[in-house]
Amino acid sequence: MSINATLFVQAIVFAILVWFTMKFVWPPIAVALDERAKKIAEGLAAADKARSELAAANQRVEAELAQSRSEAAARLADAERRAQQLIEEAKARATEEGAKIVAAAKVEAEQQTVKAREALREQVAALAVRGAEQILRKEVDAGVHADLLNRLKTEL
Repeated sequence: MSINATLFVQAIVFAILVWFTMKFVWPPIAVALDERAKKIAEGLAAADKARSELAAANQRVEAELAQSRSEAAARLADAERRAQQLIEEAKARATEEGAKIVAAAKVEAEQQTVKAREALREQVAALAVRGAEQILRKEVDAGVHADLLNRLKTEL
């Protein structure tokens, strides 16, 4: 065989090989490559979507944290105001109770003063009777002079 015929036969075999590859081998490879490209595109889209969702979730978390912080600060301020109010109320009650105690002590002191005066009046009256008894050198009837002693007590 000559070289030209060999080249021609090889060209025909090559053309058949190209036709066979294009008809039976290339379509499944192209489909597999297209599916792979589609999966990669879907994966990239899902990654972008997840990234945006993560950013949105981070923003929501930051907003909720800021809101929680402000609520905590407001509650703390309310608690401090309430504590101050309770302290003021306790001070007012203590002052009022102190005033009551002082007033009761004044009343009790006044009562004790009145009792002491009464006792002193009685002692002075008794001393006056004894003195008058000794001056007159006779016994004075206490029943007869009870009115006199009562007037003497009121005058003292």
